Amino acid sequence: MSSSLLADWRDRPTHRRVWALAAPMILSNISVPLVALVDSTVIGHLPHAHQLGAVAVGASLYIFLAWMMGFLRMGTTGFAAQAAGRGDGNALRQILLQGLLLAAGLSLLLGAIAIPFSGVALSLMQPSAELHELTLEFFHIRLWGLPAALASYALVGWFLGTQNARAPLAILLTTNLVNIALNLWFVLGLDWGVAGSARASVIAEWSGALLGLYLTRGALRVYPGKVLWAALRVWRNWQPLLGVNRDIFIRSLVLQSVFFSITLQGARLGDATVAANALLLNGLLLTAHALDGLAHAVEALCGHAIGARDREALRRSMVVACGWSLLASLAFTLLFLLGGHLFVQMQTDIASVRETAFQYLPYLAVLPLIAVWSYLLDGLFIGATRAREMRNAMLISAVIAFPVAWALHGYGNHGLWISFLLFMVLRSATLGVYAWRMQRRDQWFNS
Repeated sequence: MSSSLLADWRDRPTHRRVWALAAPMILSNISVPLVALVDSTVIGHLPHAHQLGAVAVGASLYIFLAWMMGFLRMGTTGFAAQAAGRGDGNALRQILLQGLLLAAGLSLLLGAIAIPFSGVALSLMQPSAELHELTLEFFHIRLWGLPAALASYALVGWFLGTQNARAPLAILLTTNLVNIALNLWFVLGLDWGVAGSARASVIAEWSGALLGLYLTRGALRVYPGKVLWAALRVWRNWQPLLGVNRDIFIRSLVLQSVFFSITLQGARLGDATVAANALLLNGLLLTAHALDGLAHAVEALCGHAIGARDREALRRSMVVACGWSLLASLAFTLLFLLGGHLFVQMQTDIASVRETAFQYLPYLAVLPLIAVWSYLLDGLFIGATRAREMRNAMLISAVIAFPVAWALHGYGNHGLWISFLLFMVLRSATLGVYAWRMQRRDQWFNS
């Protein structure tokens, strides 16, 4: 067994295929948390902690809604990868249109529930009056970018499925570089404060989505085919995508509930604590988005291998991606151990927020080694369009972790971080058990 793994690791063509997809996605993914870092850094150098807290809480509310729709990317990637593996241009066009139509419909639905949702969420958090007012202002402006954000999810997922990593790189870099530039201009140059940060994000999201729509023209030339409009009106043709998306939605809803509960509990512990947790979670976002570059490569390569029914390519892709993911997670752990204080200081000069964040840096340093396996296994299950197992693993993890979090409630923010670490351990473990069982039963190639 060990000699087989070593032979797979030494397969240079697989390394090249993994990095051809992973490198552009790592570059583009890292730009996503860099935007959060820039937002925090720009707002963090304004005079009041509640201004940084408003961006943290307002962004958390928006992300909770938007990232619940993450199935638009994940579900699209698996189906597009398998269609590309079969060389089916008609199916690729159908998947693209279905993803964009779902994005449009869901943005209208979320827009209708967003205002009452924000009111309920803030009443549960019980923030200060200043934090409450600024958070609502930030959140209401950000909602104008929601249709573009959801369309970008579908576009990025579709491009990844066709093993085109350059288009997602262009979409995400455009979105995030525009966001960074406008943040600096609107907040520091025009002195628009928290509202300026939100306006920058809206303009950036629309810029990325429009670019993505334009890039689909060139990508479709690689896979000849036509749009079967009649097929889009047949319910049966929507069922596989909607079934996978339903399970990924449930999985994403639980995951975002966990992240949202961290913000909610932190807000109850004070403005400095919620701001400090936001700065540390930026570190997790940086790690997750970088490691997700390798997970995205797994999605595309494993989905393509399953579409082509190539067991050897599936195994080699997983072995190579596992090795590089472990090395990358070790690098991030060392980064936070050695440079964690500088990482916090770069984001804010508010003394109370800095001192609070310094106390919890060890938790951030441990996270990459714990979380990396869940990212990698998510990629495998997404490529295989096995969303039911992802959903069940997430539900099991949350059911076990939430009672522990309740029991540790009296330990304040330390209890909150310990509970979160446990949740991430459970995510990796449950997905690992499902993957092991499916491998033993040779179920990856079953529809």
